[in-house]
Amino acid sequence: MPDIALALALHALAAVVWVGGMAFAYAFVRPALGALEPPARQALWRGTFARFFPVVWVSIAVLLASGYYVLFQGFGGFAGAGMHVHLMHLLAWVMTAIFAYVFFGPWRRFKAGVDGGDPASAKAAIERIRVMVAINLTLGLIVVAVGASGRYWG
Repeated sequence: MPDIALALALHALAAVVWVGGMAFAYAFVRPALGALEPPARQALWRGTFARFFPVVWVSIAVLLASGYYVLFQGFGGFAGAGMHVHLMHLLAWVMTAIFAYVFFGPWRRFKAGVDGGDPASAKAAIERIRVMVAINLTLGLIVVAVGASGRYWG
């Protein structure tokens, strides 16, 4: 089934991009930005997220399309899938909802604050984004672990 193999490869790559991007931003970029003054930090985040968030939307589309393809072509639907697949499915939708909230809420407020010269509102919005990224990163790491190990569960 080369089509299943391709779907799984695309699925893994999309997950690596999304979860890896969050890990990089949260664990490496954020701490390094402490050396910058707040306006420079906000400008850097503005540029970073403006590039990363469209890629996340593409990753979500690839993850959902490839995941459902494998679910229905490889497992014959939900009834044929193991618990790990059901768990990944649930967490995928939770993560997508959290990202949509960030994108349509705090991200828009952050952009408006930075672009409009309102650093206080930008600061509040970026703090909310930070919390939500921490939650989504945690969920993403769980999904990766489940995806890698789930087929071997008892």
